[in-house]
Amino acid sequence: MRVLPTLPAIAWLTGIPLSYFAVGFSSNFHTSPYIIFLLATLIHVFASLLTYSLLGKAKQGFSSRRFDTWIALILFASLAAFGLILFKMAEQFPSLSDAGFYHLEGTQWIPFAIGLLLALPIFGWMLKLLKGRGIRKTPFGRFVDENLAGLLLSFCFFSIYLFLSAIFNQPAFDADDIFFDSDARLWRWRFATEQTRDYYWRPVHPFVLIIVRPFVWLISLFIKGDTLYAAFVLNAFAGALCVFIVWYLVKRWSGNTLYAMLVAALFGASTAQLIFSSLIETYIYLAAVALVFLLLLVTDKPLYMQVIAGLVAFGITISNLAQTFIAHLVIKPDIKKIIIYGLLVLAFIVPLTLLNEAAYPGSHPYFWDLKSYEGEGHNQFQPTLERANLFARVMFLHSFVAPEPLIRMEEDIPFRKVWMFRASIKRDPMQISRYVTDLSRVLVVVWMALAALGGLLFLKNFRKQDNRISLTFILILLFNFALHMRYGKDVFLYSVNWTYAIVLLLALAWKELADKRWFQVSLLVFIALMMANNSQLIFTMLSTSALHIK
Repeated sequence: MRVLPTLPAIAWLTGIPLSYFAVGFSSNFHTSPYIIFLLATLIHVFASLLTYSLLGKAKQGFSSRRFDTWIALILFASLAAFGLILFKMAEQFPSLSDAGFYHLEGTQWIPFAIGLLLALPIFGWMLKLLKGRGIRKTPFGRFVDENLAGLLLSFCFFSIYLFLSAIFNQPAFDADDIFFDSDARLWRWRFATEQTRDYYWRPVHPFVLIIVRPFVWLISLFIKGDTLYAAFVLNAFAGALCVFIVWYLVKRWSGNTLYAMLVAALFGASTAQLIFSSLIETYIYLAAVALVFLLLLVTDKPLYMQVIAGLVAFGITISNLAQTFIAHLVIKPDIKKIIIYGLLVLAFIVPLTLLNEAAYPGSHPYFWDLKSYEGEGHNQFQPTLERANLFARVMFLHSFVAPEPLIRMEEDIPFRKVWMFRASIKRDPMQISRYVTDLSRVLVVVWMALAALGGLLFLKNFRKQDNRISLTFILILLFNFALHMRYGKDVFLYSVNWTYAIVLLLALAWKELADKRWFQVSLLVFIALMMANNSQLIFTMLSTSALHIK
């Protein structure tokens, strides 16, 4: 009985680090001591409520599910260590990362400390209010209570993605194709500045600007109009949303919260997710929309919501509409609804494209201008067995376990390029990254074994279960494989379009092992080692690009 009265005080103390870094980040945009005091109070009340809920669940877990609770704690400790390792790596390159960005200055400590003290009685009052009104019985309260583990996991990855995004998207990177053939400079300009014109003049992103830029503007309202950092936040949020939806779906399918956490952590720490939740491009938004559409479909949400998701997929990149039709056709094979879905999407794509042009004149050609597609020819290549072999390695191995990347210095940009795969350009042979360290070689063998285990379980249970969702993921993988057999200089650039499908396909196949302790421990160890390995890719990106930035 003595523990209970101290729990709020422990929660208040435990939430201080979270509040410190959140207010430290905000202090770069809001320097007034009054604003810092207000932010410290509000943020720490929220942080205290969060830690109170987590401590309560941990206490309950140790009483009823001690093993699961220990695994979860070790997983979050591994994530914290991963974030700290990345932070310490970045500190070695002061031209790229300013560690002080997340710290308070000397004069800001006093309003911060006063805010923390004021948060304590407000936090106590909020606890009594929420308990008295039965907040957990409200839809929002139930959602938070039931999904707290997934929300916390997503927040951890959001913090990591945001930290990396602020490093690799800064204006000093004033060229495209530096990292994995991505157009990070172009999309940084188009999303965060008034320079909205696509200087490559491509029609394949019909109304991406009216989808992304309003969210950037909305976020910038909270950080004093800084649209660049707003773009960083939005990009990291899209990656974290992907992690949460994977967690939610796996929990829904398996009924096992811990298993869902492990699968979502594996996904969030994968090479593809780590890189493209950090680099400003269109691909992480496509992955988020694909997962949102899948979620809407499996939870039987209204058709109009699916139409909105389909329009967003098309507006960001035309080809990704195909994935929504594949999912609809296999999971919900109602031809009448699919036709209605297609007709509604077709009815709105032209008006939305015209709206995009009205809002941002001359930003890119219309998607129905067939001549404008001729510019995409330099990204098309002859499909060969060699390309298929190397592409399969990127898709199934490199997208998860990071190899030693290709480092090339070419005349077109003043940066060393960091790529995973390089198509045969100007008669140069194809090149691919390789596993050169003992850790990466062991991990890729273990990953292949885990994938093979999933394949065997899928075949074993094929006749015993409904395989529509699994077949959807297989078709999505085949679609992406066929598309990028011809298209793409560095096919890793498109990896988030298939990484979620591979993870969810394996999660369904492994489902009968979800409650096995040996399997949970195996996944935990693999995830921890994969984070250690993938952090070396980040170090390579830092050390290579720092050579060019003063």
